[in-house]
Formats: sequence, structure tokens, C-alpha cells
Amino acid sequence: MKIELDHIYNCDCLIGMKQIPDGTVDLIATDPPYRLTSRGSSGTMSGYWATDAARCGKVFEHNDIEIEEYLPEFYRILKPDAHCYIMCNNLNMPHFFEVISKSKFHFVKLLVWDKVSAICGKYYMGQVEHIFLLRKGKDKPINDCGMSDLLSIPLQRDKDREGNNIHDSQKPVQLFQILTAMSTEEGQTVLDPFIGSGTTAIACLKEKRHFIGFELSAEYYAKALKRIKAEQAQLTLF
Repeated sequence: MKIELDHIYNCDCLIGMKQIPDGTVDLIATDPPYRLTSRGSSGTMSGYWATDAARCGKVFEHNDIEIEEYLPEFYRILKPDAHCYIMCNNLNMPHFFEVISKSKFHFVKLLVWDKVSAICGKYYMGQVEHIFLLRKGKDKPINDCGMSDLLSIPLQRDKDREGNNIHDSQKPVQLFQILTAMSTEEGQTVLDPFIGSGTTAIACLKEKRHFIGFELSAEYYAKALKRIKAEQAQLTLF
């Protein structure tokens, strides 16, 4: 399989990334399918939280991959002096820290994404997620040193014709536009190994960056392709 720029692939990223040469990607920005926090069985749960699997942290078919499986490939693929953003929740944060501390990456800081609105939980309502900022090689500042590490961007999810979420963990395009703009220049390449509904690719199109993405789920891959093609068509109008 030949990996081309501005394409996404319906395959396991652990297989797909092996086709990417060493030191060729300018940024990795991704929201991996980590296990979600168990939310108990209160009567307030609805939608996908209402299932037994979801309450135990199993929302998606494929969310059993561990950070130690993909982090070495991230390091190999990135160019020297490049950044890597990995989203994480509270449940997985201790393990992420442990694995990162033993890797070749340098931990830079933990960003906070404020979703503006809160969701239900047994111990306080959840309103934030965290984003690990890592770097390969020597220190590299972001493009706007005045940017806060608290990113307040409302959580919004696209709906299908029946009113269902197209992806239950869809992240705002604006969030990934910020990450892309802070750590790359126009024309550079961003990899998202867990591209889900295609958010990172759309952010790259808006910011005039190239993208490469992998998605294991055929359902989400098809939805991502549809969103990307719609964005590309929109951009050709201007």
C-alpha cells in the first residue's frame, strides 16, 4: 500500500504507519480510541451511555489499543524537532504519563480542552479533556506563544438524517485547527492515525496543510470520506 498525501485509509494504523518512511511527517495530532471512564448506572444515562458496555468504558468496537503499541511508530515517523498531540481522559492519564516518560519523546505540557458544556458523571460533571503535547528532538516553540493552554471550544457533533451523532467522540474542527496552526506551517503534513469522522483532515484543509489518516472502522471511514469531500467541494467555491 502506497501512502499518499491528502488521503485517508480504511486500515489498522499499526499496519498503515509501517508504510510511512522515517522522519517524514511534520505533526501528529490525534484522539486515540482509549477506554472511557466508567459512568455507573444512574437513571440519568441515555443514548450510547445507556448500554452496559458503554458504562464500562466500551463505547466503540475498536478501543482496546494501548499507547505503547503506537507511540514508538509516532516517534519514528515524525521529523526531527516536531510536535505530537495526543488526547486523553482522566482514566488513562496515569498510564499515558508512565509510557511517555519511558519513551524517546519529551513531554512538553498538558493542554486542557474546555468543552464549555458539562456531561453527566458520578463524581462531578465532566467539562474538560486533556491533550498531551510532546516533542521529538530539540525545543520547538509554537507559532503563537500568546496562545493559552486552556482551549475553550464548545463541543459540537454532526448529526445524521435521523438525528444521531455521526461519531460519538467527534471533536470540534476548530480545536484541531488550533493544534495544526500552532505546530506547523502551510504546506506541511499532519498525520492522524485514528481519524474517526475526519475532523483532523478537515482542519488541515482549512489551514492549508496536507493530511494522512487511518481509520479501522469501515462505517466511520465512509463518514469521514463524505465530510472531507464536502469540505473540499466547499473550498473550490472560493
